[in-house]
Amino acid sequence: MNDTPRIRTAVSCTLLAFTVTAGATACAGSDAHPLSGRAYDAAAQLAVNAPAKGAKADPEKPLEVTAKGEDGRIADVTAVDASGHHLAGELTADGKRWRSTASLAAGARYTVRVATEDEDGAPGARTFTFETAPAKRALTVEFGPEEGTYGVGQPITADLSLPVKDRKDRTVVERALRVRSTPSVEGAWYWVDDKKLHFRPKEYWPAGTQVTVTGNLDGLKVGDKLYGGASTPLKLTIGDRIEAVADAEAHSMTVERNGEVINTIPVTTGKSGYSTRNGIKVVLGKEYFVRMRGASIGISEGSSDSYDLPVYYATRVTWSGEYVHAAPWSVGSQGMENVSHGCIGMSTGNAAWFYETVRPGDIVRTVNSYGDTMDTFGNGFGDWNMPWADWRKGSSLVEPTGEPVPAAQKARLRPSL
Repeated sequence: MNDTPRIRTAVSCTLLAFTVTAGATACAGSDAHPLSGRAYDAAAQLAVNAPAKGAKADPEKPLEVTAKGEDGRIADVTAVDASGHHLAGELTADGKRWRSTASLAAGARYTVRVATEDEDGAPGARTFTFETAPAKRALTVEFGPEEGTYGVGQPITADLSLPVKDRKDRTVVERALRVRSTPSVEGAWYWVDDKKLHFRPKEYWPAGTQVTVTGNLDGLKVGDKLYGGASTPLKLTIGDRIEAVADAEAHSMTVERNGEVINTIPVTTGKSGYSTRNGIKVVLGKEYFVRMRGASIGISEGSSDSYDLPVYYATRVTWSGEYVHAAPWSVGSQGMENVSHGCIGMSTGNAAWFYETVRPGDIVRTVNSYGDTMDTFGNGFGDWNMPWADWRKGSSLVEPTGEPVPAAQKARLRPSL
């Protein structure tokens, strides 16, 4: 038996992120710090530079673990926060230094485990914990719509509390916004502007889909001194596929449920100068009674086109005031000619049936109108009017060429379990 005492690895765990006050550094001498004690397997001498009592680490700076002396090396380092996220890092080939390569989370508590070996391969180990300071600027996200059941055309919205302009920062944010569905679908986020994103599948949601949306931003470094905050998850259920197609030329609306025609309704759409918008719109909501005034769309009071009418069974499809609604005053024109100021009008009985049949998220598509095509954003949900290839280019995870973002641009992302 070799009676010569083994020399254990001395490890200095320097958390550069810590704000250290004078006299607060303890190197292998303070019994108060977990790294100053004896290893569970022997008596490895370990040292640590630690913050003053009650202080927290600056998440802007990396974590480093360094082996001191020539007789030992670091075998492995793992750093995990309370949410189970591993802090990525690199160990030098000689095993003398480990350094984090991903950003620390703000307002997090980390557990760090350091495994060492001496020159004979005998193991040593230490475990310690530390906390990082909370973010001074927190980016939060609010998902929409409200939890509930929606039609197959319902996009998901993400409203950010602060603008995110840099593409690299957007990549971090977007990869933290998770949309999971059963059954699984192909889909993508689109940056509408610096503070708003929309998510839609390549095709309409399958009927019966269960959707869960989460924002894994809490504590995650987004950009320069900007970290993510907590968000509330969202759960949606997708109902039957209801699709209404209004043909302005035929003055008729066909309504389908899950691919089968369930009603054909005579309608009137927008007359010359007020043509109904072409394209796909998504039901935004339903209002039993609406007071509609021509002044709201710029028509002068007292002019020949002026109106002020009580309207019932109004199903909204644009924020600017386009509805599918009861129009008993135009029953003689329904199925024959277009006389409205842009809405789709029908009899009170048909409007009541439509009102009771559809829900937010259902599809209303207008064809063969002289009107412009529905805007993609800003006046409701015209998301489906954009071709899928163009939609994908609105994601920060896809280059303008349509190719995925190179892996090098994902280095700041915090892996998740």
